[in-house]
Amino acid sequence: MTLPRVADQRRCTLGEGVFWHPEREQVFWFDIPGRRLLSQRDGQPLEWAFEQRVSAAGWLDRDTLLIASETALLTFDLRTRARQTLCALEADNPLTRSNDGRADPWGGFWIGTMGLEAQPQGGAIHRYYRGELRCLFPGISITNAICFSPDRRFAYFADTARDLIWRQPLDERHGWPLGEAERFIDCARQGVHPDGAVVDSQGRLWNAQWGASRVACYDPAGRFLHAVGLPASQISCPAFGGAGLSTLFVSSAREGMSAEELAREPDAGKLFAVELQVRGQAEHRVIL
Repeated sequence: MTLPRVADQRRCTLGEGVFWHPEREQVFWFDIPGRRLLSQRDGQPLEWAFEQRVSAAGWLDRDTLLIASETALLTFDLRTRARQTLCALEADNPLTRSNDGRADPWGGFWIGTMGLEAQPQGGAIHRYYRGELRCLFPGISITNAICFSPDRRFAYFADTARDLIWRQPLDERHGWPLGEAERFIDCARQGVHPDGAVVDSQGRLWNAQWGASRVACYDPAGRFLHAVGLPASQISCPAFGGAGLSTLFVSSAREGMSAEELAREPDAGKLFAVELQVRGQAEHRVIL
């Protein structure tokens, strides 16, 4: 493992939704309050502005993304900036916005919502699959850590407010939840708060931990293995990318930090990267 480096100098108020586009070989991430999608190509920064908060994405083809905004799932053309609404996402609830999300191995897209003020049990996790948006898990305060095991047996998700990560068995044919979710990692025992997560090719879960300046690695049984330290406290979302999918990209935030705290953490809100001796999974294509 190399030392973490700053992968992009731009500061996000709340960086989130990092993912690596496997066809473009390009990293994307969001600044939720800034209402912008960020990327870089050949060392040059790229940025797209939106009217609403945006937080997570999957890829449809080389030039088209599926993006979750605070009221909808929409398609977005990276070349023309054209966007089209696929379906509403809690559009009748002005108190929520989208948060963490990721595509599953069947081509579905899981997307979590949360209250604008993180109201208790104000959010939910939904799945968009072949034209249908279905609510899977209501009553979640801060949805996070949506990711999938490489053997397609499990989905994972967290409620940051409860400091819990769950493991959900999946139907092998279509990827819908099968039975009840089980408690997988009780982060409260370690005194950490689970944020975004991703699973590598060996089934290990890598969890960004808000306030702890780290991404923690857990084995497929949920046992803590080790952690990657990062130069910011508010670590929000990891994703594997780069050559061989062995670079861990990690977003961070500077939300709610005082001037003194920001002076101690000049890189807060930036995107980081660290080279690891492990291989991630390629992000799955969303199938409409």
